Amino acid sequence: MARSSVTLLTMQHDPQAPQLLIAADDLLARAGLAALLTEGGCHVLARVSSEHLAEALERLSPDILVVDLGWGAPGITPQLHEIDGGLPLLLLARDDDETLATALLAARQFPCFALLPRTSDADTITAAVDALLAGLNALVPDFARLLTATAPNAPGDGRNPLTARESEVLSLLAAGLTNRAIAQQLGITPHTVKYHVNAIMSKLDAQSRTEAVVRATQRGLIAL
Repeated sequence: MARSSVTLLTMQHDPQAPQLLIAADDLLARAGLAALLTEGGCHVLARVSSEHLAEALERLSPDILVVDLGWGAPGITPQLHEIDGGLPLLLLARDDDETLATALLAARQFPCFALLPRTSDADTITAAVDALLAGLNALVPDFARLLTATAPNAPGDGRNPLTARESEVLSLLAAGLTNRAIAQQLGITPHTVKYHVNAIMSKLDAQSRTEAVVRATQRGLIAL
């Protein structure tokens, strides 16, 4: 099973080439990304599943972390919030607002990030790698709509409308935890968590959990 989850690549490579770590829970996605990035002149140190991401980051010293947010991506997303360091992030995501919002929330805690469609070709991906190495963010125009589509209708007065408990729940939502996981961490019932989530969404005029986190971030109620 380990062989299907972690693949270390030790072929000879240009020592000046960017050193990349690929993380994806889909085996074909890992292989496809490795082929595209190698074609673009990058060196892939390893390709791993979410289960082995933390271990690989400890063992390797990549220049950039490349993450595929395909089907099954929730296994990786919570781990992105736990990564501590100055590592640039390249995310490839499905083109739907919820996935993009989740990706953007995770990416904002990194020093620089690129957010691309999963269908991106080698030229687009390597251009994003170059941007990250230069300390720049890269967001394709089709995805940039997220920055305005989730903006609040009004700037608000800066006050926090949430209770202390709602703020705790919101922070855990932003970390990608489920209602059950939040309940376990806070020592309350899932039913109570659901009540708090509904209250948060109502106070922030959000239609989903993800939109609530985006709106709260924009208003400075939570820091990611």
